[in-house]
Formats: sequence, C-alpha cells, structure tokens
Amino acid sequence: MFSHNKRLQYTVRVSEPNPALASLLLEQFGGPDGELAAAMRYFTQGLAEEDPGRKDMLLDIATEELSHLEVIGSIVAMLNKGAKGDLAEAALEEAELYRSLTAGGNSHTQSILYGGGPSLTNSSGVPWTAAYIDSRGDPTCDLRSNIAAESRAKIIYERLIAITDDPGIKDALGFLMTREIAHQKSFEKALYSIADNFPPGRLAGMPPYDSLYVNASTGPGDTEGPWNSGPEWERTDENDMDKPADGGEGTAQVELPADKLETLRAMAQRTASGPDSDPLTGADLGSGNVVD
Repeated sequence: MFSHNKRLQYTVRVSEPNPALASLLLEQFGGPDGELAAAMRYFTQGLAEEDPGRKDMLLDIATEELSHLEVIGSIVAMLNKGAKGDLAEAALEEAELYRSLTAGGNSHTQSILYGGGPSLTNSSGVPWTAAYIDSRGDPTCDLRSNIAAESRAKIIYERLIAITDDPGIKDALGFLMTREIAHQKSFEKALYSIADNFPPGRLAGMPPYDSLYVNASTGPGDTEGPWNSGPEWERTDENDMDKPADGGEGTAQVELPADKLETLRAMAQRTASGPDSDPLTGADLGSGNVVD
C-alpha cells in the first residue's frame, strides 16, 4: 500500500518564473534518464526479485524515485506559474505573451498543451515510453544497468545545474543529483555482494574468445592499455584478420532436405545474372550518352 506525504522530500524554492528552463528540466521528469523511468525500472525489478535483500532495496529506491519525480515536477510547475496565469487570463498583449511562451526549448508546448503543468515528456516534448525500461530479469545484468542509469542521471543533473543561476533550484537539483550517487553506491554494493557476478548470467564464456581483444581499427592512433594488452588478453591484430576466429572456412552453411534443395537450385537458376550481357538501362537512356 502506498501512502502519500504532502511534504516534499526536499524543499523547492524558485526565485522567478522561467518557462524555458522548465522545459529543459522536463528531461529529468519524463526523459529516458529521468525519475519516472528510474522508479519504474526499480519497481518492476523489485517485484520480480527473489533475493529478499535486493527486493527490499529496489522497492525502497523505486519509492524514493517517485518522491524525486514529485520534487522535479514541482520545480517545473513553479517555473511555469507566471506563464500559466498569463495564458489562462490573457493578461498580456498577444505579442508579449507569444514571446514569453517561445523563449526556448518547447516551453510553448508545455504552456499551450499542458497549461504549464509538468508533462510526461522529455525536454524536446517526446512522450515518456516504457521502452526506457531496459530490465532483463537477471540481477547481475540489471544492477549494472542501474549503476549506469544513476550515472547518466547524475550527469544530466550536473548540466541542468550549470544552466541556471537560481540558488533555490541549484540547491534542489544538487540534492537530487547527490541521491543518484547514493543509489549508485547501493547498487554497486548489491552487485558485488553476489559472489560470482561476472560474467552476467549463468553460462561462462567460450575460451579463448572471452579474453580475445580484436584490434579491428588499425593505423595511426593505435594505443595499448589494460583494456587490450597484458597477461589476461589474447590479441588479434590486422595481419590475423584474414582468417576466421574458429579456424574454419568462414562460410555460412545449412543442411537442407532434398526437396528444399531442389527448389532452391531452381530459383537460383531462374534468377541467375548474365555476366556477359550488357543491357541498355534507364540510366543509360537518361544519361544522354547512348551510342547507336
């Protein structure tokens, strides 16, 4: 059972309306790395989790993410307050109202379509979608994805903090950004508390391919480091790339029943190209270079 506490998790103080900034902040409301996506990702993972510790953690963080959705949505609503009233009551001259609503981002869409309320879109007005939720049902895979999601969200908050000089907004966004750090730490602890957490899943990789580095981009700029050289790596360089990794022929083959093989051969014969022909084509005619 959910119970809503009307007090925000963090106090929102907005100095003045700013519809353009509001539209940019929607990235963390209905964007791919926003709070709704995080809440739904962790909530659905938690419902399916078999481990009681991870289940508790995921549901705790999912619920907190909903409170963060409320904080960022409240900031958006406060930033749109002036425009909402002006639009509803036609308080400004048409030209002034138009300029205020088209100051930047998709602020005009937020005002005209949503009346200044926070919409479940990203900063470009693209509607939120469940396709943002990339859970796979394996804890070693999903926890890594969660760590990456929290990292991405922190970076977006950093960029949003950089584009406003409103101290109250900076403070609230700083709080939300910091909670991303705390959640990342929790997910990392949960991941590394699983004894055999790499590679993800149940099956081990096929040796020696699980320690093979393919140096496929060659030429000036080739660099060596712990990601591609050292005792744990086998390396394939440019001169080795003319043969398949498995030592086979490098062809694609399939065993076909006799009747299907006969049909396939008939199709190949019917559609065979004539290598010695040089037909007159539309391109030839259109070029104007046809020789009689």
